[in-house]
Amino acid sequence: MTVEQKVGILSDGAKYDVSCSSSGSARAAKSGSLGSAAVGGICHSFTSDGRCVSLLKILMTNNCAYDCLYCVNRRSNDIPRASLAPREIAELTYGMYRRNYIEGLFLSSAIEHSPDRTMELLCETVRILREELGFGGYIHLKGIPHADPAIISRAAALADRMSVNIELPTENGLKLLAPAKTKDSILKPLSQLAEIYAEGQLDRYNPNRALPAGTTTQLIIGATPDSDATIIRLSEGLYRRFGLKRVYYSAYMPLGTSPLLPAVRAPLLREHRLYQADWLLRFYGFSADEILPENTNLNTELDPKSDWAVRNPHLFPIEVNTAPYEMLLRTPGIGPRGAWRIREARAHARLSYEDLKRMRVVLKRARHFITVGGKFYGHTPELTLDTLRALDAPPPAQLSMFDTPTFLPLLTAAPEEIAASVITGEM
Repeated sequence: MTVEQKVGILSDGAKYDVSCSSSGSARAAKSGSLGSAAVGGICHSFTSDGRCVSLLKILMTNNCAYDCLYCVNRRSNDIPRASLAPREIAELTYGMYRRNYIEGLFLSSAIEHSPDRTMELLCETVRILREELGFGGYIHLKGIPHADPAIISRAAALADRMSVNIELPTENGLKLLAPAKTKDSILKPLSQLAEIYAEGQLDRYNPNRALPAGTTTQLIIGATPDSDATIIRLSEGLYRRFGLKRVYYSAYMPLGTSPLLPAVRAPLLREHRLYQADWLLRFYGFSADEILPENTNLNTELDPKSDWAVRNPHLFPIEVNTAPYEMLLRTPGIGPRGAWRIREARAHARLSYEDLKRMRVVLKRARHFITVGGKFYGHTPELTLDTLRALDAPPPAQLSMFDTPTFLPLLTAAPEEIAASVITGEM
């Protein structure tokens, strides 16, 4: 089998891991080395199946000793198998970087032989890149559960970011679908990496500190019957306990015929709503208990922020000229930048409805939850699902020259209203 054929097999096997965002690293170039990982130097472009187009995203091997039922690389799955040696991956990455094909490396692996042996080979790959080839570009390395902490520490000293995937939200789910993994085998390396990252933050101006881009994890959604509330509470705990940069959510795809797994793919809308709820946790000051009652799922008709507002009508409408900053953040249609602009501007003059337009507040949503100078601009003072149903319609599908045009209504919307919500993700 040629190297090109191996790369095809191993890159295809890596595409199901979505925890490969590369922001946050600023590894400086050294004299005599090749490449750097400046914050602006990594492209965050993703293909429709989750691959980051700017990184060489590849497995070291897909020969797995484990038989996790949800995984395409499981031992019992009849698929082509391949492996690459550490030096082969290092030289491949170096050559592709020099040709400007990639801007970094995302390296993961199935568990071949043992966790320690696999983690040792991953660490050796990164060592060759850094120390022998002088590669200064971005490296995201997968941490292996059950691996020796000493090997993980060596790997963290060379990588920009590491991730340890939890995969399933509960310990019962792991026992059922991935019996070779345990809760402790995943949480221990996450705790270790959190300590390494915290130590590096003490010298945060050193661009070559360990794990400058932090740690991430991934959760598979829909493989087990766990509720969205369970998943959101788990994410909140991970952010607080381990200081993770991101929790990634991946809608379950049926990759086998086990009766323990659902036969259909989990809805992508559910994955989308969880990302929106995650955004509220990280940037809007919400707690998991506020976003969703226990043992319930997110509303598919409304984004989580609008859904929270509908469930708390006694808090709205708010007066933008006097409302606390925290309430501005919790108002649908006003994101962190909009709330900051309102707070800064109203310190000098009372704001008008036209002022909010100029601040790019998404008034299509916000007008139902605010008053401006005591005046209400929404259709009805009552916050009902019917009032807001049209505010969270699913985004249009990618246009095709063969489709009947369905985008004409968008032409009547104000450009700033579309741009503010689509580009920034603000709710």
